[in-house]
Amino acid sequence: MDGSYPVTGRNKVRRLHERGRYDRESVHAILDAAMLCHIAYVIEGQPYCTPTVFWREGDHLYWHGSAASRMLRAQKGGVPVCLTVTHLDSLVLARCGFNHSVDYRSAMCFGTAHVVEDAAQKARALDAMIDRLYPGRAATLRESTAQELKATMLIGMEIEQASGKIRTKGVADEEEDYALPIYAARIPVVQVLGAPEPCPRLPPGVAFPDGLRGFVAGRRLDEVMAENAQ
Repeated sequence: MDGSYPVTGRNKVRRLHERGRYDRESVHAILDAAMLCHIAYVIEGQPYCTPTVFWREGDHLYWHGSAASRMLRAQKGGVPVCLTVTHLDSLVLARCGFNHSVDYRSAMCFGTAHVVEDAAQKARALDAMIDRLYPGRAATLRESTAQELKATMLIGMEIEQASGKIRTKGVADEEEDYALPIYAARIPVVQVLGAPEPCPRLPPGVAFPDGLRGFVAGRRLDEVMAENAQ
């Protein structure tokens, strides 16, 4: 498999092209550090953008939802979609309004969404979703009933084209502005895990699972998600 996604007019980064990334390693790292994505699509001429949990297996992306979902029903026959992920890493305060910015990592993936119809493949993929987010957990859970599987629609998409875009430079003022007596700074932004709050009806003796050992209070969510994808 080639190390980069093909670059065309659809996924080419045009503004600040030096921030663009097309290699699979960079794009996959941005995707794997995320739990939520946004999926853009068009139904009868009306654009929509839906947030949802997703996961990646190789060059395939998957997401799921209610079988009654308008979005998923619209994608059932094969619909062009654009799936995006963004990590906000810092706020950048500069010495002029024009140079205020943010540091970020983003990925944009293009493909055609399709419904996974095969029951065995669907069940396997839904277990893979659980294990992607919480390693080893699927095997410890009650098996999904036929009705639960029927009520869940699974959507898959092969990544046909993709691009990443990354800014990490922090404050970048005009050279003559650095001497101005104006406060400038990079303010890091992170999504941090809190302490687990066990269900009040948890039976006595149920231990904290080994697969959740990365979910420690104070850790960054993107770091935990990246670890779980390995």
